[in-house]
Amino acid sequence: MVVSDLPMGSAPAPLRFEHFPTAWQAFLWRNHSYFPEEKLAEVLQCPVATVREAAAALGLPPQRMVNPKWLSHGYLTIIRENWHILNYRQMLQLLGWTAEQLAYTLKEEDFCWGKLGALKPDCTEVKYAPLTPEQEQATERFRKRVRKHIPEESGMEYLEQPFAFAEKYKMREFSGGAEKFELNFIHSYAASCGDIFLDMEKRDPIPENLLAQYASLGIKGVWMHALLYLLHPVKGSEEFSAGYETRLRNLALLTERCAKYGVGIYLYLNEPRGMPYAFYEKNPDWAGIDVPRNNMRTNCTSRRKPLEWLEEACAAVFKAAPKLAGAFLITMSENPTHCNYAFNKKACPFCCNRDPAELIAEVVAAAERGIHAAAPKAEVLVSDWAWREGKEDKCNAPFKKKVIDLLPRNVWFISISEWGKETNAGGIKGHVVDYSISQVGPSPEAEEAWRHAKARGLKTVAKIQLNNSWELSAIPYIPVPYLLQEHLDNLSRLGVDGLMLSWTLGGYPGGNLELLYKNVEELAADKFSVNIAGKICEVWRALSNAFREFPFSCPVIYVGPMNYGSMNLLYLKETNYRATMIGFPYDDLKSWRDIYPEEIFEEQFRKVTSGWKKALEQLDALEKELLQSDREGYKELRIMAEAAYCHLRSTYLQIRFVRQRSAGDKKAMAATVHEELAMVHKLHELARRDSRIGFEASNHYYYSLNDLVEKMVNCEDVLDRLAE
Repeated sequence: MVVSDLPMGSAPAPLRFEHFPTAWQAFLWRNHSYFPEEKLAEVLQCPVATVREAAAALGLPPQRMVNPKWLSHGYLTIIRENWHILNYRQMLQLLGWTAEQLAYTLKEEDFCWGKLGALKPDCTEVKYAPLTPEQEQATERFRKRVRKHIPEESGMEYLEQPFAFAEKYKMREFSGGAEKFELNFIHSYAASCGDIFLDMEKRDPIPENLLAQYASLGIKGVWMHALLYLLHPVKGSEEFSAGYETRLRNLALLTERCAKYGVGIYLYLNEPRGMPYAFYEKNPDWAGIDVPRNNMRTNCTSRRKPLEWLEEACAAVFKAAPKLAGAFLITMSENPTHCNYAFNKKACPFCCNRDPAELIAEVVAAAERGIHAAAPKAEVLVSDWAWREGKEDKCNAPFKKKVIDLLPRNVWFISISEWGKETNAGGIKGHVVDYSISQVGPSPEAEEAWRHAKARGLKTVAKIQLNNSWELSAIPYIPVPYLLQEHLDNLSRLGVDGLMLSWTLGGYPGGNLELLYKNVEELAADKFSVNIAGKICEVWRALSNAFREFPFSCPVIYVGPMNYGSMNLLYLKETNYRATMIGFPYDDLKSWRDIYPEEIFEEQFRKVTSGWKKALEQLDALEKELLQSDREGYKELRIMAEAAYCHLRSTYLQIRFVRQRSAGDKKAMAATVHEELAMVHKLHELARRDSRIGFEASNHYYYSLNDLVEKMVNCEDVLDRLAE
């Protein structure tokens, strides 16, 4: 593969970041904490001394040792930072990657290409050039803006290094409690969605200290992404599976390590995974519909070869790693797989007249046969994520029951607990697609599907989010325990057998997970002295009630600014870029709000954050009553609640800013920018001190400290331009 083979999409002009005098200075600023100056000089084609002088001129502190984990564990952050600055050639030069490595990341790493907008801005080469007198003046203005907000260079440095949370996992004494569910499993907080079984030595997806923490919290399983073609080759096309022997060995080692702690590994299988065009030149009898947006095809499961291989591959993997606890399957819409994965079977002459329920059930049956042939006791869990006959269908219980009737009797049935629940934020009626914490489940649709599965003799699992959700994933857990207890109590009363506790987000080993075995009042009594435990519960209830006002819809949670919060820049002119899924919010209010009118969308975030602020004031008032034994728990709650407020309040302010911009109200815009500056400062200080803030396993860090300082400069630039 060469650089020209990498996808470009519509290749629009990149954004111009007007607060930087030049593009090469934007590159230098954003990468100064990720790469040594020698690498930056190499990309900019200038001496190292020039880079050092240019960094100081911008107000950056002298570079000390660069944290190597940014490149090994934070490369998605780096790619996003440079998406509008570097072309592909320079991106590869910076990362030290081959085109194949980047292509794999874009294609397979949790929808990375889609998160980037399915387009690559057409960036020209970034190269150092001496500054003109005007650029020198602008550079000095930039530096003064930095110093205005961060007077000392030391204020730009981390007090707790990024990724340091990985060294702090510790086993707690498990206090136990009533066990309401037979099974639970969670995504490993340390595991990305990349090729995790190949380079385990560099990026351990579940280190022993994390395992000990999970075990001490009563967690019984962890799940990880797996691509079967990377674990078992297709005969005659082995080149697509290079390194599979290493991956299998590492997988077996991981399962043995987990077993020592009583924790099982569950593979997430979304199969048979579509492949690039070159694969079908050698395997034309696999070819399904074309998916040009992803530069690939699906596998036509009506043509049998893909299902035969799926059964064979599952058997081979479970034989090679006999201590695997099981697998869970998603069979619709997650990635290109079979020809109806995205409700497009009409485009396939072999599948167009097939029953969509049968297409799903055949995939499940093939995987189940293979897994149980090698490991009869392994648990095969089947998710109903996106099961519906037509893409726009709202009532999907009848179709789900139809699929359930076709499933093998020895699988577990997973339903997303909140899916289909009606919402009514601000009087705007909608419904939940995917999952939510603000909207307490389960939905009537999930209940109906579980009842039907139980009637067939299948065990049932509720997919929930116990720590956080895409409503706010940049903090390890949202401190709204009363919402979560209500959800767990509902599921317990229904007799659900197990819980899938998270998607890729929410795997932090702590936070709300203790609610699995105790109620909110018991949790407060464990963490706080008797004189304030009840008052902490009042704070938790206030936070929970405030979060109920969240204006939920699927587009809101995926493209709104909540997850990036104060890091998202302000623009005085429309960017005309469309917000992307957990990637770039830009200034795209139309996409952010989805079903909500602008004024109601703004008002709902005002309600959320006004209620949240009152809860923070209640928390502040408790500080004078703390005993020494209360301080650790109080500090933890304070950090989570304040960081959440920064993200949610910044979302409200960004909505206001875009609306005020449309109205041409410069005075109101300036007032909003001043409040946004206060949010950036607060978030900067929190992120400086706590390495968990801003991190999520499948997206790495949403921002660095330099990003937050850049936002301060961006705000100052906007204020100056508004005053012109």
